[in-house]
Amino acid sequence: MAYISSNANRWYCALESGYGTIPAITAANRIPAVSMSAQLTRARSQRKDKTGSRSWAGVPQGMRTKTTFGMKTYMRDWPDSTVPPPHDPLFQATMGGSSNLWSGGTANTGTTASTVTFVTPHGLNPGQAIVSAGEIRFAAAVADANTVILNAPFSTVPVVGVPLGPTASYSLAETLPSVSLFDYWDPSTAVQRVLTGAAVDQLSVKLNGDFHEFEFKGQAQDIIDSASFSANQGGMAAFPAEPAVAAFSYSPVPGNLGQVWLGVIANPFLTVSAASIEIKNNVEMRANEFGSTLAQGISPGPREVSISLELFGQDDIATESLYQAARQQVPMGVMFQLGQTGGQLMGIYLPSVVPVVPEFDDSGTRLKWKFQDTRAQGTGGSEVAIAFG
Repeated sequence: MAYISSNANRWYCALESGYGTIPAITAANRIPAVSMSAQLTRARSQRKDKTGSRSWAGVPQGMRTKTTFGMKTYMRDWPDSTVPPPHDPLFQATMGGSSNLWSGGTANTGTTASTVTFVTPHGLNPGQAIVSAGEIRFAAAVADANTVILNAPFSTVPVVGVPLGPTASYSLAETLPSVSLFDYWDPSTAVQRVLTGAAVDQLSVKLNGDFHEFEFKGQAQDIIDSASFSANQGGMAAFPAEPAVAAFSYSPVPGNLGQVWLGVIANPFLTVSAASIEIKNNVEMRANEFGSTLAQGISPGPREVSISLELFGQDDIATESLYQAARQQVPMGVMFQLGQTGGQLMGIYLPSVVPVVPEFDDSGTRLKWKFQDTRAQGTGGSEVAIAFG
């Protein structure tokens, strides 16, 4: 008997066809494992019957349960653009909308850094992304069937006749799908787990760390494990076996690589020292209905999309315009690009953010401006768009 190495751990993730129903997985469903916490607790209602004793007699079986989870995973490359990115189920569970794959297009004459004209109809909608020369941008508006206006200019004008890279874009929706999270360990005789009916309540993305990293938090219907499995749990006759373990080679993206575009008129900011983006769904599980000990579905509440940003104060026009926008309560656009190589790009676009007045932090050798917990606004699910390219 030996201790189980915490490094001998593999994760898989897949969308559920029905709430709490475990889906089939393949090796393609594997995502990078960094850390996961999962906790199942049972309600401990206070018994008020007169037992003649001060001792707690416990509670009967069948009390309601609550399962929470938190997981951190690296952003990784997207090697096959004909299928959704590896983290696709988790981003669908966060945003609500399904992945919108765009196979790319070819730039035509009339293309500029801020406007792209395609040889053939592009089929893009506002909020979808395009990639050119290691940069990702979003379609802020569609001028016509062949032309889109970008949220921020490319550093280099796309070359006429050269294809623009494919993307997978995610938009917000009113309802959220559920996922199953598979947690496998070596040796195979160790306790293996599946979180069923997992709902993503919160996504956090932080910039300028060692690697770009996603943190997901939420609630699940149940934790099903190989040690106590009984037939029909999660709709399965037997505990799901792990797919044949294939070579898992991927490239995490360095956390210092990317771009930040801010302002009523988008300007690149190279002075950002730290930033974070957070999406909260304020999920309330359908867990208080008569006749069940487990949650029966997901009920998302009002959505909150917010950013926090630190940058070095400068006396240039672009930096001063941020302060003016904050004081005058003028909405501005915010876009983060993670990575700098095609196939390893992520874009996060918030079209309308009214910045808070920045805090001046003079504790260091250089002045920093801190924009804390600035919330994005929108209508009809337009607060944020996310894309990979």
